[in-house]
Amino acid sequence: TGLKIREVTINVTRQQVEDFHGPEDYWCLCVAWSHLGTSKSRKATVRIAYLRKNFEQDPQGKEVPIKGMIVLHCRPPEGVPMAEVEWLKNEELVSSLGDDNIDTRADHNLIINEARLSDSANYTCLASNIVAKRRSATATVVVFVNGGWSLWTEWSSCSVNCGRGVQKRSRTCTNPAPLNGGAFCEGMSVQKITCNALCPVDGVWEEWSEWTMCSAQCERQRWRECNAPPPRHRGKMCEGEGQGTENCTGGLCTQTDGKLMHDVNPQSMENSIDVALYSGLAAGVIAVVVLIVAITLYRKSQSEYGVDVIDSSALAGGFQSFNFKTTRQGNPLLLNSSMQPDLTVGQTYSGPICFQDSIDKELFDPLPDKVKVQSSFMVSLGVADRAEYHVKTHLETLPANLHPSYSTVEGKKTTLIAANGLHTPGKTWLKTSAVFGHLGGRLVIPNAGVSLLVPHGAFADDTSWEMYMLINQGESSAQSEERCEILLGPEITYGPPGLNLSYPVAMTIAHCAEVSAENWNIKLKRQTKDNKWEEIMSVDDESTSCYCLMDSHCCHLLLDQPGCYALVGEPVTDSAIKRLRIAVFGSMEASSMDYNLRVHCVDDTPHAFQGVVTAETSRGGQLLEEPKTLFFKGNCLSLQVSIQDIPQFLWSIKPFTTCQEFSFTQVWYSNQQPVHCAFSLQRHSASTTQLSCKISVRQVKGHEQLLQVYSSVGESEKETVPFFMQADCTVTSQTGAKAFKIPLSIRQRICTTFDTANAKGKDWQLLAQKLHIQRNLSYFTKQKSPSAVILSLWEARHQDSGDLDSLASALEEIGKIHCKSLPQSPDEKETDFTF
Repeated sequence: TGLKIREVTINVTRQQVEDFHGPEDYWCLCVAWSHLGTSKSRKATVRIAYLRKNFEQDPQGKEVPIKGMIVLHCRPPEGVPMAEVEWLKNEELVSSLGDDNIDTRADHNLIINEARLSDSANYTCLASNIVAKRRSATATVVVFVNGGWSLWTEWSSCSVNCGRGVQKRSRTCTNPAPLNGGAFCEGMSVQKITCNALCPVDGVWEEWSEWTMCSAQCERQRWRECNAPPPRHRGKMCEGEGQGTENCTGGLCTQTDGKLMHDVNPQSMENSIDVALYSGLAAGVIAVVVLIVAITLYRKSQSEYGVDVIDSSALAGGFQSFNFKTTRQGNPLLLNSSMQPDLTVGQTYSGPICFQDSIDKELFDPLPDKVKVQSSFMVSLGVADRAEYHVKTHLETLPANLHPSYSTVEGKKTTLIAANGLHTPGKTWLKTSAVFGHLGGRLVIPNAGVSLLVPHGAFADDTSWEMYMLINQGESSAQSEERCEILLGPEITYGPPGLNLSYPVAMTIAHCAEVSAENWNIKLKRQTKDNKWEEIMSVDDESTSCYCLMDSHCCHLLLDQPGCYALVGEPVTDSAIKRLRIAVFGSMEASSMDYNLRVHCVDDTPHAFQGVVTAETSRGGQLLEEPKTLFFKGNCLSLQVSIQDIPQFLWSIKPFTTCQEFSFTQVWYSNQQPVHCAFSLQRHSASTTQLSCKISVRQVKGHEQLLQVYSSVGESEKETVPFFMQADCTVTSQTGAKAFKIPLSIRQRICTTFDTANAKGKDWQLLAQKLHIQRNLSYFTKQKSPSAVILSLWEARHQDSGDLDSLASALEEIGKIHCKSLPQSPDEKETDFTF
């Protein structure tokens, strides 16, 4: 009935429970009985409560992107009764926050469905029962935001008001900005393009019109317009009036009582007209006579002296003065013609570039048959003649009817490679070829700064190919003058087409640019089958099709497709510098009293300088001073060459030739072809055997180089001294192990160690970093053996030094770093490289 009849209690102690040993837990039961019968309650189990200290699973910290899901797992300690779980967020109960985005009901786990920045916090799992409360380790949750680019700004105005400049546009990594360690935006924040600002043109008045007839008011008028030329591109308007009015004078009109009376003497008017007519005719005749005399004198001086250039400054009273250094004392190395300056190009350029002896002169490109240098004086006369010199050459020409893939030139070890659509018939080129197999090798064009490394394993074990490499000697079309592009090195072709390479080849090309990302946009181009050029990469961009590593004087390319390649540069600013090689040569002329000095300015590459040396050798020229480097800026200013400090009592120079000038276009777009000028000297006495003078080569408002000439010019000194004394000049190819600096066994051990990432982190990326290869690593990722390709690039960069110290040091440094940071276990052996 629910009526309380009697209540009984019993006290159970902990000691009683601990002392009890039975098949069941300690339990109590309440029994009630009366005359009606007996009734029993349910059993009440009594256990000792506890809560262990350690959580079975602590929550772990996480970094998640915004709007991602977060799951924190928590398994509380074992306990009786079972512990209840709560979560703390920054020491505040999550349940009290009332946040629908956070769910704590699923098996003690905390789930955040869509992460927000406000969810970044320290989370703690709290377990409790009647005995105690336990706290888990704190889990730090970081919600990060990856950066996103904003929209590009508008292109800025051209950086200059006149000429070639730069336009920029930018974007910022603020859409959104990276937060809490989120990734920064990939790509460039600034883009640059070249621009050509139209120069202001100020307006100029046309000639005045004829005067009008006298008006009734005794006035006449005339007009002129600002159209010769009109102002353009922010140019100034003409100053002055466009209309003129004056009173009629000379008795041409009078005004009396409102009537116009003419009082003109017809005879006087006729006489004035005759005087004007005859004066004009006389002036015209005098101008024609002066022009004819000037042209005749110029032609006569050209035929008599063979002068290349007449400079306007000489006619105007002298050339701009130069501050020369004090003339140095006698230099026995240069005074004695039997001891010429050392022209071993290997000391200046990186690349196996020794010269061939005279029997292989057909391999060298001569100077052009004609070099045109036009002076400002002759331009003002409307006459521009050419200074010519001829060099006998023996260059091979590709016949138009050559169709087989290969044909051998009789009597030579060189192999002629057919065009196969890559070259137009009639082009000349330097070439080398060899047969390569699984062991690989190297091709070298002597004295050209060009080589090709075929790595070990590029071909299968049972496969061999006859490979070739050649330099195109014809007119280049790789550069675009519309974009101000220039050729920085020779065009190189390697083949044959259809090669199936397991590893890319490493091609080295010498270049003439002072490399700077701020001033140059350097690109690699490849010739297509229809003889057009396509850009395949910019050296500052990431690419997986090929790899380009720019050193100060050489460019190293990793290529897997045969073809014709060219390195071109587009100047981004006027500060872009092209290096020029300056050299002065001398030779006696037909008359024993005449001596000719020739100054050559050529792109600073071994191949380009080789053409100068070959041509001078053929004409008996002697090098009179060590060649020097001139930094030529792309600022549209010309190049000036002058001769100074000639002993006047011993020598005389032909008139108008002490100062000569090349236009900017001639020098900047020379494309590996030399420009030159000559100074014709005459000695007063046959007993004069010594010549000393200075040659100044300078860019207007730019860099200057001085060449000090000390030379013996006696009759007995006419024999030409060989320019190059380097031995082993005919080696153009190496195959097998001798072509490489790194022994094959060492190379294989390095690849085995670094191609596979291990617990110590010693993978190919670390190898690349220690060998200073730190950009465009995505290219190596796609290679079958990234370490092998990295070592091929190292071989190309160090082909001349033969020094393995840098590689050994890098490997040793890697080993030391990881020995310190990750101690070895006794059963683990450290890889050791011994050279």
